[in-house]
Amino acid sequence: MPNESESPTLSMPVSDRRDHIQGPATAAVTLVEYGDYQCPYCGEAYGVLKKLMPKLGDSARLVFRNFPLTQIHPHAEHAAEAAEAANAQGKFWKMHDILYERQTALEDEDLVSYAGEIGLDVARFQAELFERKFIDRIREDFQSGVRSGVNGTPTFFINGRRHDGPFDLQTLSEAVMMAMNSGQEARPHKHHRPQA
Repeated sequence: MPNESESPTLSMPVSDRRDHIQGPATAAVTLVEYGDYQCPYCGEAYGVLKKLMPKLGDSARLVFRNFPLTQIHPHAEHAAEAAEAANAQGKFWKMHDILYERQTALEDEDLVSYAGEIGLDVARFQAELFERKFIDRIREDFQSGVRSGVNGTPTFFINGRRHDGPFDLQTLSEAVMMAMNSGQEARPHKHHRPQA
C-alpha cells in the first residue's frame, strides 16, 4: 500500500512575493506546474489548465515555475527569460500564454515580436532579455524543481505533493477535487508520464 512518503514534496514553498500566481491566496488548492515553453507535453498541459482553472474558480490557484530542459529544447531557456522580462512589466501571464500558443516560433525575433504584441516597452524588454537579467531567477526555479523531484516536464504539485498521475483534464481535475475535499493531495494510480 503506498504511503505519503513515496511522493516527493515541493522543496520551495509558494510565495506571493516571488511566484507567478493566478488565483487567490485563500484557495483551498494550490497547483504548481514546473514547465518548459518548448515542451510539447507542456503545450498539451497548457490547454488542459485553460479548461480546468476557470471551472475551479476561487477554490484553486495556479503557480508556474520555470524548468527549461536546455539539452533537448534549445529555445526553452530564452523563452523563460522572455516571460520573466514580461513579468518585470506586469505581463507575465500574457507572455506565458502567447509562448505556449506559439510554441513552434520561439526564436529571439519571435520573442521581441510578442513583446510588442502584448504592449511591452520593447526596448526595455530587449535590453533585459539580451543582458540575461532574469537567468538567476530561472535557475532558482530549476534548482527548486530538482530538489522537489522534478525530472521531466510538465510536473505538477497539488498542495505541495507531486502529482504522479497523468495530466489529462479528467485525471487532473479529479486529483484537484480530491485535494480540495480532503485538504491534501489525492494518491492517483501510478502512471508513466511522458518526459520531454
